Amino acid sequence: MRYTVIFIVAVCFTLVCGTAFADIMPVRSFTERQPKTHNSNAWGLVYSGAITENVSGKVNIHPITYQLNGITIAANVYTPAGYDPSKKYPAVTVAHPNGGVKEQVAGLFAQSLAEAGYIAVAADAAYQGESGGMPRHTDIPFFRTEDIHGMVDLLTIYPGVDVNRIGMLGICGGGGYTLNAAKSDKRVKAVATLSMFNTGRVRREGYMSSQIRDIQERLKQASDARGKDSASGTVDFDSLTDEAINAIANDLYREGMKYYGKTHRHPNSTFEYTRSSLTELMSWDATDNIKLINVPLLMMAGSAADSLYLTEDAIEKATGTDDKELFLIPGAFHIQTYYVPEYVEKEIGKLKEFFGRTL
Repeated sequence: MRYTVIFIVAVCFTLVCGTAFADIMPVRSFTERQPKTHNSNAWGLVYSGAITENVSGKVNIHPITYQLNGITIAANVYTPAGYDPSKKYPAVTVAHPNGGVKEQVAGLFAQSLAEAGYIAVAADAAYQGESGGMPRHTDIPFFRTEDIHGMVDLLTIYPGVDVNRIGMLGICGGGGYTLNAAKSDKRVKAVATLSMFNTGRVRREGYMSSQIRDIQERLKQASDARGKDSASGTVDFDSLTDEAINAIANDLYREGMKYYGKTHRHPNSTFEYTRSSLTELMSWDATDNIKLINVPLLMMAGSAADSLYLTEDAIEKATGTDDKELFLIPGAFHIQTYYVPEYVEKEIGKLKEFFGRTL
């Protein structure tokens, strides 16, 4: 009888888990897509110095879509000047910040890397931007990590990519998820972050540990929201209003409102996320098992950013690699590292040095 029970349990486990894991499918192909635009730029790009047209012999942008775990992902691939698909180039994935989209800072750094000779891809996260997935604005670590694995998948099949020279760059929340992806994705030879934001820790403890005392209360609210989502089909969202952000005495949210709401506004970018996402976010941490990263690691951050503590914590815990560096941008706040020319110039220069050495 005992063996019969074990057999039945094993069969059930295989059927259930086999079905679940069968849905995790790597990217096997991609198609060109027609970009949507809300401004005068043909691709809706909102950063300074953005490409305005594809010109033979120069850096070009290629809007594509691909399927990742049943969801359509929208991405932009940037190719170097004189790109020849019969040759081999190093390549880098670029993961956007929480609330951001590929047309903002992720696009700026992808284009800058292409100008330095790399094939670079910036993709909208699943459930966000132009990518598919419902409910919208879901922000769950598993999916955000899969987004980055999917970009690596894409690069392994993109014409001209040297699969032995693939790197990762993650910005803000995309930096935390990039660290998570790099723990297990050994196709990647070097990892860099800019103004890394450990979403799990911040959602759990509050920014700068401001909400430690009400963790259980907020988890209960998130659980109730998930129950409501299931029972009624309606979705509750958490978001930051202008009033709430103006009341916060830190640079990240205050500067973020200016960047996302005014200077680099894009209609697909939002501060909203589903409240039920907190049930996963609050029990997750970008630094868990970070010692599994055993490739060169560069972490860049503004010296004046109040988010710096997140980067310092992560790089201290990254004991699996001896080739690691904390690179500070003197005087820069978190959001300023995204667009202020003198800061971006320093960051791109450092990335060229880092990836040039490691890829």
